[in-house]
Amino acid sequence: MRLERRKNKVFKVLEQRQPDLTVVMENIHDPHNVSAMLRSSDAVGIHEVNLVYTTTKYPKIGSKSSSSANKWIGRRKFSSIPECYQQLRKDGFQILATRLDENAKLLYSFDLTKPTAFVFGNEHGGVTDEAANLADATVYIPMMGMIQSLNVSVACAVTIYEALRQRIGKGFYSNPRFEQQVLEKLKEEWLRK
Repeated sequence: MRLERRKNKVFKVLEQRQPDLTVVMENIHDPHNVSAMLRSSDAVGIHEVNLVYTTTKYPKIGSKSSSSANKWIGRRKFSSIPECYQQLRKDGFQILATRLDENAKLLYSFDLTKPTAFVFGNEHGGVTDEAANLADATVYIPMMGMIQSLNVSVACAVTIYEALRQRIGKGFYSNPRFEQQVLEKLKEEWLRK
């Protein structure tokens, strides 16, 4: 019975995964933030995230701190923003860098049912100029308080949950987004984890 429940859970989760929604983490140095971003990504149904580290080493992600989300989220590593963006564009993603600047548009004004990659910068400097300038657009989360920034893991959660909201409205979680052959292969892989 327990094995059957696990199998059903794995199948349901995979059938709700959103292969055309992703996160780019640019030089996020605190492993707790990375872990929190992985948890939120898993909760929203993101299948794979992108890690770009140009100023620091890739963080060590502990299974306890990420509640094992790292086990279920794929990670692609890149050594530069142009390399990452080139792959994302090849895969058909619109690239939206989260940044409060004069060109930024309100998060809620975008169609996030399109293939979308959100870029989040490190805890001190935010998204780099290069990442913002090479993105398709910069987006901001509206804030009404004195402080005009959120912790990066909180900003990630708020942002990708807007994508989830829009995608639920379009029925994206009701039918598998992977091709059947890919889905069957993933089911076999996940059952072995």
